[in-house]
Amino acid sequence: MANPKPDFQNTEIAFKHLSDRDLYRAWSLFRTINFKPLVVAGPPILSAALKLRLPVKSLVRATVFKQFCGGETLDECQETVEQLSKGGVYSILDYGVEGEKTEAGFDAAMREVLNTVRAAKGQPRIPFCVFKLTALARFELLEKVSEIGVNSMTGDLANEWQRVEARVSKICDEAIRAGKQVMIDAEETWIQPAIDHLAFAMMRKHNRASGVVFTTIQMYCKQGLSNVQKLLALGAAEGFIPAIKLVRGAYMEKERARAAARGYESPIHPDKAATDKAYDDALAVILGNNSPAFLCAGTHNANSCQRTIALMEKGNMSPDHARVWFAQLLGMSDDLSFNLASAGYHAAKYLPYGPIAAVLPYLFRRAEENTSIAGQSGRELQLIERELRRRSQCGRS
Repeated sequence: MANPKPDFQNTEIAFKHLSDRDLYRAWSLFRTINFKPLVVAGPPILSAALKLRLPVKSLVRATVFKQFCGGETLDECQETVEQLSKGGVYSILDYGVEGEKTEAGFDAAMREVLNTVRAAKGQPRIPFCVFKLTALARFELLEKVSEIGVNSMTGDLANEWQRVEARVSKICDEAIRAGKQVMIDAEETWIQPAIDHLAFAMMRKHNRASGVVFTTIQMYCKQGLSNVQKLLALGAAEGFIPAIKLVRGAYMEKERARAAARGYESPIHPDKAATDKAYDDALAVILGNNSPAFLCAGTHNANSCQRTIALMEKGNMSPDHARVWFAQLLGMSDDLSFNLASAGYHAAKYLPYGPIAAVLPYLFRRAEENTSIAGQSGRELQLIERELRRRSQCGRS
């Protein structure tokens, strides 16, 4: 029997969880984001205003923060978790602070990630915990480990790396004990080998019977498909189950700029078409050939969602099969998340949270993403406008 097909054009389902006021706020925000010069100029101006303690925090909270973040604290996120749950959409609590600099900061970030584990425990609507390594380790250390390898670390650097390993292990151990799955996010390519080392170690430890620890592979990287294939082969050789969150990527401009500045070939595909092909090829590898791998399709692309559904159907997988999840970011692509959930698929939203000033890097990436992804902000606007028209017509009928 064929799986039910979600209708991604159904805006009534997509926006049922939002009031008219919420829709008009989102419409206004995406119109602003659609103006690229403002998106380019805005972040440095906003950062400076916050540093000077100018009264802009309330404006940020009421606009971009409200659209893309669950709140400043875990308690504030609970309302959003419940709101999403009414539409059948799961939540992934994501402590949005990154780029810590001190050991005290790394330990504090670890404790906050552990708080997300405790908040998720006993809540079936929060199935995953997630973290970034740059919240738990110095960027420079991750860069050094990626360059020379773990076994070459000595002295103070080796001791520092052991503390990072202990933080990651503690988070994963706590999450597994709480009955939750764990996602380790991908970051810049020049620190990714260090992240992969830790993610693979956690998969070897925990993914023996099921895919509970997920690594993240960015498919805008030219090596993305090869990395997927190598991980599946490694899992088969070593007896663990690979679990992959597949994304297109979030650091494109930074990657290309660094490659140009340092005179090496860009690690990023030259265009969106090549990235889209790599993404869909990876889906086929993960879900095909009797692979035991777990997949979280982290995508805002309707074609990739449809491709995943087709592969599930080919493999006789039910919509709610434990091996397959879909995930989108809060505030984006509700047409995908809620229509997938309505059709019985596992769909989840990333709910970043944290102090407004601390999550600015995340918010800036969301604004940039909506201008750089082909037509993303325009697509969001069209869907919102269609739903507002539908509601208006229903009100007149």
